[in-house]
Amino acid sequence: MENETKLSIYRAARTIKRKDNTLYNALRSIYEDSIFVGEISQLWPQLPLVANLRCGLWYNPKFHSTCYFKSTDGHTNNWSFNTSRLNFHIALLAGQKGGCIIVDSTRRGKRFPDSMSKTIPIWTCVLNRSIFNYLNKFSNADASLVKEVRNADDSNTGCNSHDWDCSLHLPLWVSETEKAAIEDRLEGWTKDLETSGADIAILASCLKKPLRPLWISQKTVIWINEVPDYDSWDFTPIILVSASSTSGVTQHRTTSEFSWNYIPGAGDDEESWARGLSPNLFWNHAYDLISTGPDVCNQKVADIVEKDRVYRARRGQDAPQITVKPSISESSPCLDPLLCSDLSNITLISSDEERGIFWLGSTNLALGSSQIAAERSSNVDCVLNCDQWPISVHHQEAEAYLHLPIVSSKMDRFSLFNNLSSAVNFAKSNLTKGRTLLICCHDGEDISVCVCLAILISLFNDEGSFDDGKFFSETGITKCEMRRRLVYVCKFAIKARPSRGNLKQVFSFLNSEVAKV
Repeated sequence: MENETKLSIYRAARTIKRKDNTLYNALRSIYEDSIFVGEISQLWPQLPLVANLRCGLWYNPKFHSTCYFKSTDGHTNNWSFNTSRLNFHIALLAGQKGGCIIVDSTRRGKRFPDSMSKTIPIWTCVLNRSIFNYLNKFSNADASLVKEVRNADDSNTGCNSHDWDCSLHLPLWVSETEKAAIEDRLEGWTKDLETSGADIAILASCLKKPLRPLWISQKTVIWINEVPDYDSWDFTPIILVSASSTSGVTQHRTTSEFSWNYIPGAGDDEESWARGLSPNLFWNHAYDLISTGPDVCNQKVADIVEKDRVYRARRGQDAPQITVKPSISESSPCLDPLLCSDLSNITLISSDEERGIFWLGSTNLALGSSQIAAERSSNVDCVLNCDQWPISVHHQEAEAYLHLPIVSSKMDRFSLFNNLSSAVNFAKSNLTKGRTLLICCHDGEDISVCVCLAILISLFNDEGSFDDGKFFSETGITKCEMRRRLVYVCKFAIKARPSRGNLKQVFSFLNSEVAKV
């Protein structure tokens, strides 16, 4: 009897939670939080607004760019500086614009996600230390070279290698014990960055002042008439905006028309609630979705997503139709045509390259999403499609298109490994003829990046020149070399987010190829 009572309480709690976390509650919460984000961005309108993937994308209709700082890299006793997620383009953007504003959010109980409390502070500190070491090396060799590298004298930059801030700046709520433990690891992370092949020189020439994080949440008090000019600071500000309210109590809110429950960090874990709706689709229909209210929101979203699916299908784009199981609290089924948000549709007001095809230097290799490949395949000589779904391309020759339906390592631990040999052979046959090759997957961020990495290591030397595999057959592969090549790929493909599982498959494949030689 006691167990039945506990089970009933558990079911009741789950039912209440499901009612609180409805689709309308999530979208309305995002909409309300976006107003705060807009207000903060207007305090420094010259600074570019950046979304930390993927949660941050929901909180504004337009972002200048995106970044990818993982909270897991900032978890206590799991701190990390990951060279596969360098986010160099954000440091360069901050250097060019004088700073930037990064938007993210977190669930109830925290003011800031760990990505903002620790991951980004670690990142800024390691980059600052690497720049300091780089400038110091030139300063010791020839003081005149420092000015040449920085492309400005000390009076313009406001600092030099001697007063370049290399301190670790953490928020007050991180304990001194944890800060000391992180500081003990900084030297090792700095060496990892310096040996990864990352272009510290271009970073040193772009940044006039050291990077430094600042934190703003809905509890932060800002006097509007005393907002400081970011140019007046002796550092390049990375302003970290946590979009959501941090109240630990469920907030029941009421308007003149509807009542709803506020969800902190509603944009997080979108697969569990968004029903195929992407941030781009949401902002295209935000007023309609918010004004119609909770009763018809689910159906409204289903109609929007289905219309978008049909539109994609007519254009020959990836548009699978997948039926999802309805939740217990709902009586009608809902179509979920997309397994995850289509980030390639987000409005990014930056270069055309960031919205399209990423060319890897002079290698004749390019990366992109399958949608981009379908739209712009006429711009390349051949296409290697690693998406689960085929696409329509403009090439008539059979050898100019290859479809390898590769799934993520979470779904199949060996899917990528089993297809890499075919991918490398296809690339080899086309690159030998001097053709350009576009490698694509669903989002152009994970599987295609790993396939490209395998091709780059297998067929190119360490200077990025095609040599038909000679360098690889003579030197083999190490984790350090693979990390260095990945940094090279990420230098051009700034949206690259290769998963650890897929990278392990690439390394296993390369080792198996070495064994055959």
